[in-house]
Amino acid sequence: MISPTILTTNRLLLREITPALFNQLFLAKTKQEIMDYLYLKNDDEFEEMEERYVKGITTYYTDFKGFYLLDKETNKVIGRCDYHTWVPGRRAEIGYTIMNEQYKNKGLMKEALERILTFGFEQMNLYRVEALVSPANTPSLQLVEHFGFKREGLLRNNYMQKGVLEDSILFRF
Repeated sequence: MISPTILTTNRLLLREITPALFNQLFLAKTKQEIMDYLYLKNDDEFEEMEERYVKGITTYYTDFKGFYLLDKETNKVIGRCDYHTWVPGRRAEIGYTIMNEQYKNKGLMKEALERILTFGFEQMNLYRVEALVSPANTPSLQLVEHFGFKREGLLRNNYMQKGVLEDSILFRF
């Protein structure tokens, strides 16, 4: 199996996930091994990820590179941060989540995002990173503002959340 890039911060290990790693997982590993590696909690999450893989997780001009956030002390996956809609050498959209409630509001995503943004500009040759944030997502708004993302506009009815269309604020860094 390809060895993923591992980035480190004070409290986290950031384990890379790429299309090549996805390919290796789905071609050579069992369902349970895939679920463990991708931190999928149930069959529905597995089926959703498998469908993304089967339908193609990249196109000829966009790609993705993501990182699972692991607690350094326990090696437990606690979140994810992804560059998606990545046009190599140009721009990418960033998304992030802490999946375990006990790790929220501890500054961990700020720690991870600082390292991942640096990686994006220095290793991926990005000149622009975009974030789409719900106007109701105060923690995410505070996070992008902390890093100096600039607000560029409002995308109306841009995102479906629990069956309801929501607006997104477009930020760039």
